[in-house]
Parts: sequence; structure tokens; C-alpha cells
Amino acid sequence: MSKTLVTYFSASGVTRNVAENIAKVVEGDLFEIEPKEKYTREDLDWKNKKSRSSVEMQNREYRPEIKEKSIDISNYDIILIGFPIWWGVAPTVVNTFLESRDFSGKTLIPFCTSGGSGMAYCENDLRRTYPNYTWKEGKRLIGNEDRDFIEEWIRNS
Repeated sequence: MSKTLVTYFSASGVTRNVAENIAKVVEGDLFEIEPKEKYTREDLDWKNKKSRSSVEMQNREYRPEIKEKSIDISNYDIILIGFPIWWGVAPTVVNTFLESRDFSGKTLIPFCTSGGSGMAYCENDLRRTYPNYTWKEGKRLIGNEDRDFIEEWIRNS
């Protein structure tokens, strides 16, 4: 039987709640991707071109530091990676995480939270940025999906 890890970055708590629900459904372990410096409300103001998140997302090469926490991903076959969509793609802190470990031989399934942005561009960006990893189709969630919905999505991934 495959062992599953549900990883996530959550700036406001929405993605955290979704990740917790997914972990329950798949009976997987949960791991939070935490930036070394937590994002404040001002940092997340996407309308302010000088806010931290805006500045980070303008430079696709930027990698914010993450809190280094021990996790042995060799124990997992499937790794779900959750995040809010920022500027149509995964926040750069997710790239920091993806580049901090070797995901070779793992199946990666992205999921994002967004009230309106679609997943396709974001998913294509991850596949293009990390072409050596095995990606399965991801899902955009809004945070109110029930257990049956999540089970069906995972079963069909």
C-alpha cells in the first residue's frame, strides 16, 4: 500500500484546512511548509506592488527561506503539495521546498486553493520547472469540499 504525505503552504489558513481534510481522507501524514519569516497581512497585499509577496512573485528565481524541519520523504510514495495560487502560479516558497529535497521516484499531486484562479497554468508551470518529477493532475479547491468530493478526486488522480 502506498504511503502518502500531504504537504502544504498556507498564508491565511484556508490551504491548511484543506490539507488537513485531505490528510484525513487519504490517511496520510501532514507536513507544513513554513517560511522562516511568516507572512503578515501587509505582506500579502497583492494590490501593493511593494508588498513582500508582490516583490517575491516578480522575481521567479527568488526562493524565500523556509523553516528547516526534519522529514524523511523516502518513506512516502505519493506526495500531495498544497498552496494558494499567487499570480497564477505556486508561491515561490513552494519552489524552495521542492528544491530542498529529492522527489525522484515519488508521485507528486498538486492542489491549490483559490476562489477564482484556475489550476491549469499553475500546474503547467510546476511541470515545466520540475520536469524530472512525476506529476499527476492536480485540483483547485475552495475549502468547502466534503469527504466524498476529496475521495473521488484522489481515487481518479
